[in-house]
Amino acid sequence: MAQGNENIVVGLDIGTTKICCVVGEVRGPEVNVIGIGTHPSVGLRKGVVVNIESTVESIKKAVEEAELMAGCEISSVYAGIAGGHITGFNSRGIVAIKGPEITPLDVDRVIDAARAVAIPMDREVIHVLPQEYIVDDQTGIQNPVGMAGVRLEAKIHIVTGAVTSAHNIVKCANRAGLDVCDIVLESLASGEAVLTGEEKQLGTALIDLGGGTSDLAIFSGQNIKHTFVLALGGDNLTNDIAIGLRAPLAEAEKIKKKYGSCLSENINTEDTIEVPGMGGRKARKLPRQILGEILEPRMEEIFTLLKREIYRAEMEHYVTSGVVVTGGTALLDGVTDIAESVLGLPARLGKPQGITGLTDVVNNPMYATGVGLVMYGARKQPVKKFRIRDKNIFNSIVQRMKKWFKEVI
Repeated sequence: MAQGNENIVVGLDIGTTKICCVVGEVRGPEVNVIGIGTHPSVGLRKGVVVNIESTVESIKKAVEEAELMAGCEISSVYAGIAGGHITGFNSRGIVAIKGPEITPLDVDRVIDAARAVAIPMDREVIHVLPQEYIVDDQTGIQNPVGMAGVRLEAKIHIVTGAVTSAHNIVKCANRAGLDVCDIVLESLASGEAVLTGEEKQLGTALIDLGGGTSDLAIFSGQNIKHTFVLALGGDNLTNDIAIGLRAPLAEAEKIKKKYGSCLSENINTEDTIEVPGMGGRKARKLPRQILGEILEPRMEEIFTLLKREIYRAEMEHYVTSGVVVTGGTALLDGVTDIAESVLGLPARLGKPQGITGLTDVVNNPMYATGVGLVMYGARKQPVKKFRIRDKNIFNSIVQRMKKWFKEVI
């Protein structure tokens, strides 16, 4: 959100390879993208902050660029979170209805009952996502308020992450001079931007292939059914190229972007690539086919592990409409073909949709999370703010104590 303008929502995608800041203006149901800033990310590994100083610098640069383009000052953001530490699980709760009809208070009570599960001290709840409500024995209710019933049951999906990782993301944003309105799971944000209503209703697996992680989210009946983060991504492909071709990492990344293909059969046998030598050695010319042979097995491995997770969670019958692949790594030639052959489902490339403004700039899978964070924020405003400051923590404790005393008296 920018100072002085309540309609501006900012998404900050703190990724392993890039930090992306997207500024959106909310006009009723429409989100108009008015600014975007990206900067290479240095201080993250596999979606987790490993160097606060470098991350803060990268955030500042990306935010400055977005501020210049949007012509406004950014003060608060919706930040994305990913990493192998993220786990999601389903839970359910039941309460008895006292009054003649279900009130919003009853809904809060049943959600509290469902989220009353033992969560280890080192983990923090990032999202509590209601899937459906059941009144007496009537299933599939999205909003039970106003209905008559004796018993209310809720099925929810709880997403938890390591407390330290969540705090480090907030800390980096705070140090860059930003308030964090909310922390959002990156695959959930991407789903906001790239999935259609029909896909969310019928059932879809969204696979967000990032630099450090590959995030899986399964949607069905407009709700999220399952989330999973795999700590493998585009960086592993770059690493494989660097080792396979004996090239420096920076050059391997360039080669991957320019010539990379996941399907050896699509590559012309006469195509060659030039690989710079390490430590002053001469550059070498190699057949481009080698790239396909390096990348194909790794991509197959990522999709096989995701497929295994879908079956482990018994979610295979929810993905009826197919797979949507998004994220920067999805731009590699042949990714959707491999997804189709491994998962046995129709696959398409997911680009941000349902927005106005700088559509030609953000019409790219790598901006799916950034745009999705803006769309998520537009739907949720106004909300709480996370800020790790002793003063605020003290104030919140005082407020809580006042509330207790009121309840006691």
